[in-house]
Amino acid sequence: MKTDIFKLLLLSGAISMGASASAQVDLVKEGKSKSKIVLAERTEVNRTAATILQDFVQKISGCKLDIKEKGKAGQGDILIGSSTSSFLQEDGYQLSTTGGKLVITGKDNGPVYGVVSLLEDYLGVDYWGNGEYNLEKRTTISLPSIEKTDNPAFRYRQTQNYVMATDSLYKWWYRLEQPDEVFAANYWVHTFNRLLPVEEYGEKHPEYYAYFDGKRHPGAQWCLTNPEVFEIVSQRIDSIFKANPEQKIISVSQNDGNNTNCTCPECKKLDDAAGSPSGSLIYFMNKLAKRFPDKEISTLAYLYTMNPPKNVKPEPNVVVMLCDIDCDREVSLTENASGQYFMKALKGWSDITDNIFLWDYGINFDCQMSPFPNFYIMQDNMRLFRDHHVKMHFSQINSSYGTDFAELRSYIASKLMWNPDREVDQLIRHFLKSYYGAASDYLYQYIQLIQGALWGSGHRLWIYDSPVSHKEGMLNPVLMKRYKVLFDKAEAAVADDPVALDRVRRTRLPLLYSELELLRAQQEKDFDEVAQKLNYFESEAKYFNDPVINERNNHALDYCKLYRERYMPSTEKNLALGATVTYLVNPENKYVELGKTALTDGLFGGASFMESWVGWEGKDAAFVVDLGETKEVRSIDTDFLHQIGQWILFPLKVVYSYSEDGKTYHPWETIEMPEERAGMVMYRGVKAESQTPLKARYLKVEVTGTKVCPTWHYGVGNPSWFFIDEITVR
Repeated sequence: MKTDIFKLLLLSGAISMGASASAQVDLVKEGKSKSKIVLAERTEVNRTAATILQDFVQKISGCKLDIKEKGKAGQGDILIGSSTSSFLQEDGYQLSTTGGKLVITGKDNGPVYGVVSLLEDYLGVDYWGNGEYNLEKRTTISLPSIEKTDNPAFRYRQTQNYVMATDSLYKWWYRLEQPDEVFAANYWVHTFNRLLPVEEYGEKHPEYYAYFDGKRHPGAQWCLTNPEVFEIVSQRIDSIFKANPEQKIISVSQNDGNNTNCTCPECKKLDDAAGSPSGSLIYFMNKLAKRFPDKEISTLAYLYTMNPPKNVKPEPNVVVMLCDIDCDREVSLTENASGQYFMKALKGWSDITDNIFLWDYGINFDCQMSPFPNFYIMQDNMRLFRDHHVKMHFSQINSSYGTDFAELRSYIASKLMWNPDREVDQLIRHFLKSYYGAASDYLYQYIQLIQGALWGSGHRLWIYDSPVSHKEGMLNPVLMKRYKVLFDKAEAAVADDPVALDRVRRTRLPLLYSELELLRAQQEKDFDEVAQKLNYFESEAKYFNDPVINERNNHALDYCKLYRERYMPSTEKNLALGATVTYLVNPENKYVELGKTALTDGLFGGASFMESWVGWEGKDAAFVVDLGETKEVRSIDTDFLHQIGQWILFPLKVVYSYSEDGKTYHPWETIEMPEERAGMVMYRGVKAESQTPLKARYLKVEVTGTKVCPTWHYGVGNPSWFFIDEITVR
């Protein structure tokens, strides 16, 4: 196998795009067909491979090769079909010009991937999606001698890009699979509630669900030692497989959320013996695996189940879907504490199973439209995954339209999932040159500069981050000016190329967004300049069809509207600006220091709870705002954050009272807050008003939080948060 790959590398250096003395097969000569495409078997995969090849040969040469579903492939023809070669693994392919014809064979989707390899590596085609591609047009297409065998590092490869929703070719070209193609009935992650719906069983059978904090919690995880749960789930799985006979794998996996597992005596006994809550999980999955020996049962090793059990091994047909969600991303997984802790878990699982599905994370989910320079750690991590028995891989990078290098990020992820030994810098350079044309050198300089700035700063790169976290690091004022110069030069370089110019402008959006976020959190600023930058970002966002800015589906134009309402100066003076806050119920420890100034500094928090916000977990809050002297007050407004994915919920009630002496308080207003279940990041001001002025120096704010995640939330039974930022008094 290694010898075959070595031969391939030697041969690839001798590739010729046109006719040459070493050519083995002529496909097109002077605009006329010299070949036809023959299908060895009439399968959908072979037809797809043939159609893709036919289409791009015609785009290159203007000549349309015939496709024959019957007959023999003669001299100079192209034969496409499946293979039984022992050298090939799932989705692997072979290319050969032996005997004067081109033979493209493969296992599973291999014939299509063989065609894509031929087009990319031998005919110089790049495909970007939605009909966008680069190629060199010519009237003659001749192939050199080719003998290539290629297998993927991972048998299942999944990543994300906005194009996949609109272009079926993109998935084939980038050699990707989707869960609904592989997992029965699209049961692929967080399936506990789908298999055992709380709406159906929660009220009558609370014993089916997790026991913790002294009671059962319907809607949380399962009681994995309850025999009735096993039988109900087994029957449902059997029905699902019978309805989807072509699919051989199903996910039976915990609901999202942490610390919601069952701690009843039976489950706890298993987990204690295993040294991890994965003990009861693997106990249950092994029973299912034995019930369905010809299928695969996939389950999560995620959050509380990340660490492997000490005393039990997963059955061979149990797929362990291991997730590294809590790791920082500025360096590879072996180079910081969070990654090293995860690596212990990965090694532990790889010691007891060779059937691991690795779920990796590669973008800032709270601020997708902000720089996330991690391209140079992706390869190190994928090599680690491959070397630790990972067979299936999902690189969750979102890559929504307009977010940070969405196209390049997907390109690198897909290339490395097939072969983690590809040279990353060459991939980046090739992509930039082909996609951005004359602007590529400036964008390459930008990538190098911001990557080095991140490493030099020593700051963490986190998947729930804010640009404000990097205001003294990779996004400091000096570097932001340099980035602007590079993008100005990039735009100027492609000013006469409207396609490349649009791509550069779209790639610049994260810097424009980050600039506004940095200004939002800056105490001293020129608001005329801020307005100018906001108008520019808004016009670009409109031009690029209002892209999303985070995984919660908040959009750029809504952000601009909110920015004007929330962050631009008001004509009315805030009487609480700079006021002292005394906490009657302290915020959580890590917010105590910030809480000394954050509520009255005049700066409203953004979408990330990591900066500006002051938080309380699992309790109510109370504090007093001291205006310094008695003043006439007409309104008070407290600002709250809603971010359901982080267990941050609006509170239930806010009570306002006022006092002149700080001892005797008079009730002002009690405001009940409606429940909010929306997934989007939201803000809500809770305002009390008086028709006549109230004389007050001290304003007391008492907040009743939800304290515990409700039954509809996947953190059910666990402490919930609420966050406050600014207090506005008029």
